[in-house]
Amino acid sequence: MMTLYNLRFKRSQRLQFLTKLAVLAGLGLSISGSISCRKAATASADRVSGKPTKEAIAEADSLYALRADLVKARQAIVVLRQAQADDTTNYDIAWRLAKFNYYLGAHSTESREQSKAFHDGIDAGKLAIQLHNDKPDGHFWLGANYGGNAQISTLSGLAEVDDIRSEMEIVLKLDEKYQAGSAYMVLGQLYLEAPRILGGDVNKAIGYLEKGTKVGPENAVMRAKLATAYADAHRDEEARKQIETLIAMKPAPDYQPEYDQAMAEAKKVQERIK
Repeated sequence: MMTLYNLRFKRSQRLQFLTKLAVLAGLGLSISGSISCRKAATASADRVSGKPTKEAIAEADSLYALRADLVKARQAIVVLRQAQADDTTNYDIAWRLAKFNYYLGAHSTESREQSKAFHDGIDAGKLAIQLHNDKPDGHFWLGANYGGNAQISTLSGLAEVDDIRSEMEIVLKLDEKYQAGSAYMVLGQLYLEAPRILGGDVNKAIGYLEKGTKVGPENAVMRAKLATAYADAHRDEEARKQIETLIAMKPAPDYQPEYDQAMAEAKKVQERIK
């Protein structure tokens, strides 16, 4: 399948497809960072060095809750790295590093930081899987980082499309409700955006996204993606219903960035189906 892709699709088409793969999990706002912010994060590392693992994880979670300010995401990663230096085989640290690095890579405007974050996230996801292959966290965030890396690297993306699909299918087997059914969302987006030669199929995409809304009805980004898929299939009335449901939702405080992302996409769909 990948051979045919290389032979028959132009580079510009591959880039367009791969750019859209980083929708995995339905994740927040784009916020720029600065060198001074990273220095602040490094300073935070000095303060938390030697903290007990549980205390460090709690601090990292508190920082990540403020991720709309990207410096907080950086600081959360530094806190976890310090904790991991003293507790190298802690599963809860590993999968969080994969998650937090994905967010940083997906929202940074600096290419080097993006690349490093996704690669660090991949390493952390692989470690989480080695520690607990029977849990969904490592698989999901490994797949998310594969998607982020595919967004910025054509060569890596060509090899990682199947890896993304594989990890999400494992998540569904382990716990289809993980992240409010976001594995369904990722698979739906893959089928929605993939060229036909790679299995792209709007009806399959709709099928996955519809399943996802049943499993995670509160997943705002899922509904925005389903509205997009309905619009692509010229099912405008169904797209409008998803947008209406989305507008009526009251997002959980912890997921305000994701809700804002969903609303931005829904507005684009509204413009298309007027």
